[in-house]
Amino acid sequence: MKFEDNKVIIIGICGGTCSGKSTISQKIKEFYKDKGVIKINTDSYYKDHSKLSFNKRAVINFDHPNSIDFTLLIKHLNELIKNKSIKEPIYSYKSHKRLKKNKLLKPKRIIILEGLHIFCNDELINLIDFGLFLNLDSQTRLKRRIKRDIKERGRTEKEVINRFNEMCEPMYKKFIYPSRKKANTVINSNQKSINEIINLINEFI
Repeated sequence: MKFEDNKVIIIGICGGTCSGKSTISQKIKEFYKDKGVIKINTDSYYKDHSKLSFNKRAVINFDHPNSIDFTLLIKHLNELIKNKSIKEPIYSYKSHKRLKKNKLLKPKRIIILEGLHIFCNDELINLIDFGLFLNLDSQTRLKRRIKRDIKERGRTEKEVINRFNEMCEPMYKKFIYPSRKKANTVINSNQKSINEIINLINEFI
């Protein structure tokens, strides 16, 4: 990859819940580590509902684009582009809220932006240099989510299935899947290896 002088590259990774965004993002991060890279997950930028009770937070539709604090996310990305450090929020999946502590992120040449809603905001889209959409069938995504949420987030299988059917999939069909048109490349399940994805990014940038 060749960089313009002082040019910060933002790579956007989008897709439905459990479509492989985190896995692909981590592999891309490892590949470009010598160039200087940081990863931002838009889940960290869920709006702050810490003043609400747990029961009220638990029924918030976090799959709707309105759940994201795009103003803060875009502000932080612009600060990183200007070579300024940011304090990234830390979100707890178990308690459904933003924690009081945060994470210091220093500017790097490559920013990997991962999340459901990155193609649902025009201002954010304009900041992304290369956008990738991971297209995976709903049955596979649900199976992965059940396994992940029971193990990592303390959910029951019933809770996971209900949220998937009532929030995740309806929002995916209404907002996330249509937003794939904003991506530079749509990758269907098992269509390309990580090396092929890296080559696509390199060729485009």
